[in-house]
Amino acid sequence: MPSEAGLIPADWPEDWLRPHWAPDSGIAVKAFMSTRSGGVSQGPYASMNVGMAVRDDPAAVVENRARVERALGSRAVFLQQVHGAEVLLLQDQHVQPGAAVPVADASVSTTPGLAVAIQVADCLPVLFAAPGGVAGAHAGWRGLSLGVLENTVEALCKAVHCRPNQVQAWLGVCIGPQAFEVGAEVLAAFGQTASPQDSEFFRFQANAQGEPRWRADLAGLARQRLQKMELNYIGSAQGCSYSEPSRFFSYRRDSVCGRMVAAISLA
Repeated sequence: MPSEAGLIPADWPEDWLRPHWAPDSGIAVKAFMSTRSGGVSQGPYASMNVGMAVRDDPAAVVENRARVERALGSRAVFLQQVHGAEVLLLQDQHVQPGAAVPVADASVSTTPGLAVAIQVADCLPVLFAAPGGVAGAHAGWRGLSLGVLENTVEALCKAVHCRPNQVQAWLGVCIGPQAFEVGAEVLAAFGQTASPQDSEFFRFQANAQGEPRWRADLAGLARQRLQKMELNYIGSAQGCSYSEPSRFFSYRRDSVCGRMVAAISLA
């Protein structure tokens, strides 16, 4: 796979994230994760909001999505994400005029010119590349606990007839463990007992009212699951969407905000 240099045109925002992949793997992809920079939206959606389900000007969102496609050199399929674990195999029909927005939290593409697009504003985007195919998953805690990453790797391997050890993954920016406060229901979803004892990915910290809460490491939970699948390579970005308001949208921080996109296509 290529290094991060040259994945998007030089005149695009310098702070867009460009994934690092394992060197000399021979897989050519275009991939990036956007930030707040580089779009035309205004107000709380400024400026690179790609979310059509928020109350942004639809014309601005259309233009922002068009900029994403120009950077990729491909048509991008944006999903109606529902915090589930369904994976969609992208087809040309998904980019035809008037096509319904597909409901899924992950997608796979084996077609050059047809790009995967994952929207986030605190949840973790994970991009995948394998010989002959790419994929992306929207991994909030619900989808992660339901197996969205495992389902995505399985679907990608099935689509391109490869094994998990031929798949590479890249974790984008999400809410960090210092900011991601969760309750006992989240621990239960990952099979952990709610207690004041810290565990590998959950640090106990009562809130201001003295109620039990935990700080969750979403990226760490995802990496653990990917490692169990014995992927070829797992890279990750640095940053916290909640803690960097000038750079990233964060639903937990702002409630009214835009959405960023992690996108990938076969070169």
